[in-house]
Amino acid sequence: MGSTLIAVLGTLAGAVLTALLHRRALSLQIDSARADQARADQLAALAGFAAAVADHRRAMWVREHLRLTGAPAEDVERARQESHSTRSALTNPHMSLGILLPELHEAANRAVEATYALRNAGNLDQLNERRGEALLAMDAFTAAARTALGA
Repeated sequence: MGSTLIAVLGTLAGAVLTALLHRRALSLQIDSARADQARADQLAALAGFAAAVADHRRAMWVREHLRLTGAPAEDVERARQESHSTRSALTNPHMSLGILLPELHEAANRAVEATYALRNAGNLDQLNERRGEALLAMDAFTAAARTALGA
């Protein structure tokens, strides 16, 4: 009788231990999948933000270049409309980045503000200088992103 009881208790203990180990393995698997998905979301937000900033920087440079070189009004207006579209397209990736990687908020804002600063440049030299500053701000953002992601 005693050996039967020990065998039953051993079997139960083995089953409980197996269930606990299985649950722990499943929990680790879920945590790993979540971490992988979070990393993929962060990388997508970074890529989307970088592309949107680059698109807006280009649109702003074209717009201001046309204005400063005396291009026809319809060309300047078309470029102005394009810059409005690219600025609007920047909003979602900028917000997503701020939510997914809040530690990059300041660096992202500096990159965006430097891009916005291309507007109303006084002359071509100033426009090109501001473009260079916008590129440097984006380089600083990229370095901050590398640090934040541990890359």
